[in-house]
Amino acid sequence: MNLTLRIWRQNGPTDKGAIHEYQVKGISEESSFLEMLDVLNEELFARGEEPIAFDSDCREGICGQCGIVINGIAHGPEVTTTCQLHMRSFKDGDVITIEPWRASGFPVIKDLVVNRSALDRIIQAGGYISVNTGAAPDAHATPVPKQDADRAFEAAACIGCGACVAACPNASAMLFTSAKVTHLGLLPQGKPENYRRVVAMLNQMDEEGFGSCSNIGECAAVCPKQIPLDVIANLNRQLGKAAFKGI
Repeated sequence: MNLTLRIWRQNGPTDKGAIHEYQVKGISEESSFLEMLDVLNEELFARGEEPIAFDSDCREGICGQCGIVINGIAHGPEVTTTCQLHMRSFKDGDVITIEPWRASGFPVIKDLVVNRSALDRIIQAGGYISVNTGAAPDAHATPVPKQDADRAFEAAACIGCGACVAACPNASAMLFTSAKVTHLGLLPQGKPENYRRVVAMLNQMDEEGFGSCSNIGECAAVCPKQIPLDVIANLNRQLGKAAFKGI
């Protein structure tokens, strides 16, 4: 498989970036997308050119570090993480445009690598449990309705990759924030601080420069863990209750 790659190159956050074009040949359709970039980087290194910087860690669809925009779609044409995207999703002769996440909350570090520590700060603002529960209770000591447990586990699947932000026209982090609020707010340990958590995390999201949610739904459409859009409705309900309580 022979491909033309149009890749965003940028030396640093304050430098001006541009699209550079590269040719790669003989790529197996069984290769992952990141393995294809590895092949390109080996060729660049052999020619004495600087390899393309991109993020990855587990390469198993677990950590979410590998996020890039491929042909205008966060993580590419399949609903999965970039590391789990394979070249069989493309055709011989394709032109592929590769860019970093685009959001003011995700400043570019270099090339395709962005700083996603803003998501960490949103978690730090309210994603903790400070209630003293004493010694570890038995697993069945505090019954949790199955519906709530399933819902919490579903929201907890969020890996914080930032695809929702990259896909949103407003660069909103609402799906990420709502998933964390839903996950923690449904469990007994997280309920005492639920309303304060909602307000604190939303305030931090705004402070980080992310946009507002206008319910377009692109965030859920590209989420590799398929976090449902209705977690945002849950957050909005909790925010309304927090306002009613004067928090």
